[in-house]
Amino acid sequence: MTQKSYRLQEIAEALGASLRGDPDILITGLATLQAAVPGQISFLANPSYAKYLKDTRASAVIVSSAAADEVPTNVLLLDNPYLGYAHLSHWFDPAPKASPGIHPTAVVDESASIPESASIGPHVVIEAGVCIGERVAVGAGGFIGARARIGDDSVLRPRVTLAHDVIVGMRCHILSGAVIGSDGFGFANEKGVWHRIAQLGAVVLGDDVEVGANTTIDRGALDDTTIGNGVKLDNLIQIAHNVQIGDHSAMAAKVGIAGSTRIGNHCVFGGASGVAGHLEIADQVHLTGMTLVTGDIRESGVYSSGTSADTNRQWRKNVVRFRQLDALARRIKELEKKLEG
Repeated sequence: MTQKSYRLQEIAEALGASLRGDPDILITGLATLQAAVPGQISFLANPSYAKYLKDTRASAVIVSSAAADEVPTNVLLLDNPYLGYAHLSHWFDPAPKASPGIHPTAVVDESASIPESASIGPHVVIEAGVCIGERVAVGAGGFIGARARIGDDSVLRPRVTLAHDVIVGMRCHILSGAVIGSDGFGFANEKGVWHRIAQLGAVVLGDDVEVGANTTIDRGALDDTTIGNGVKLDNLIQIAHNVQIGDHSAMAAKVGIAGSTRIGNHCVFGGASGVAGHLEIADQVHLTGMTLVTGDIRESGVYSSGTSADTNRQWRKNVVRFRQLDALARRIKELEKKLEG
């Protein structure tokens, strides 16, 4: 593979950064402050890593103005160094690019619409009525169900499953093992026997959505499950049927959202947090890791639940005290009444 290289001035102009130093130095890669060698560029986004600045061997560092004077090498000044790193990471991405065309082992229904610019990998199955946009890439072993639609420039990594009637917007990125449009968990109980309910809705993903590896998004029971524009979902997330997630929300690994819950815009859910069904979550709600939500959240802000790890002996004592809270609260109320009297 040919090594890519860029003049530092070229990088500065692309990022909209101010350059302090040699504009002609060649940059051949990205690295952390600790691991960088000459020819590589690094960045400082977290102040706790500032201690590595003075010893870095990077040829350039992306920093904010507050830390610029501490850098012993060339500097690119940006208000948001982490965003600069994010943009620059694509310049050095070694992932192979898919070539346009349909692999001979793919099974494609003759009624499917696939432009010449799309890439369909080995052993992909595409059913009747599917519509695929320009420059879409479907990785090896993928399955695209009947009448599904995929917007321009979206990428489906190997072994992604899109069930029938699923709609994927433009520039979406779906990682391996994700299942979009599986049946929701819907059953009716009659005298202890469960009867399956057909799931009649679909799943609609907006533009610029990212879905992590082995994440599942269930189709709606009647209405569609909807994922807004710019939503980012990590690996191993479960989104149940009829959930609605607002634009530009993000969820870390192992989050679980129960059915028919509506989540606002710009929400951030920490890892392994869970939300019960049929709830309303306001815009700009941040759940810290392992938070359990059992009621509506109607105001933006940071929410937490659970307790931190402790020694087992201390934890058992605290559990006993927790069970006594209701009785203690009643006793306090009684004492307050006596004091008021």
